[in-house]
Amino acid sequence: MSRIGRKPVPIPKGVGVEVDGGVVTVNGPKGTISKKMPKGIQVTIDDGNVTLSRASDLAFDRALHGTARVLVSNMVRGVTEGFSKQLEIEGIGYKAQVQGKKLTLSLSMSHPVVFEAPEGITIEVPDPRKITVSGADREMVGQLAANIRRVLPPEPYKGKGIRYAGEYVRRKAGKAGAAQT
Repeated sequence: MSRIGRKPVPIPKGVGVEVDGGVVTVNGPKGTISKKMPKGIQVTIDDGNVTLSRASDLAFDRALHGTARVLVSNMVRGVTEGFSKQLEIEGIGYKAQVQGKKLTLSLSMSHPVVFEAPEGITIEVPDPRKITVSGADREMVGQLAANIRRVLPPEPYKGKGIRYAGEYVRRKAGKAGAAQT
């Protein structure tokens, strides 16, 4: 049996968990999240814990057992604490600004790049070179941060671009012949 999948997920005070068919709904102070569980995974609620079990010992069900448990755990953590990702912008003249729910990036392109924050996700720009994406749904926060980073990933020669906070960018040496002239 999956070592991760068999651990129960504790339900903190102020958080409600409901199971309807194969859909698990978790609501708490930071919002409500619903996810459909994979077939073959049963979800039960008892004694303030959510327990997941699998219907068979097939490889597919075994593979999804731990994954489903972590999804429920992230839903509970998201409605209580929330998740966030920080991004940094490197490069002269590169900047970000937020207007309402829209993030505008100026990255030496012919046009500004605009991102609309989905429902339940907030984008903050504490500094024109720093972006914080936060919300209750870990999957949506990570996907929006990845989409923002994808606009201009860090390049290996000068390190310019958008990177996650604390991300190490491996630098390459430039042309060897240029230094000798």
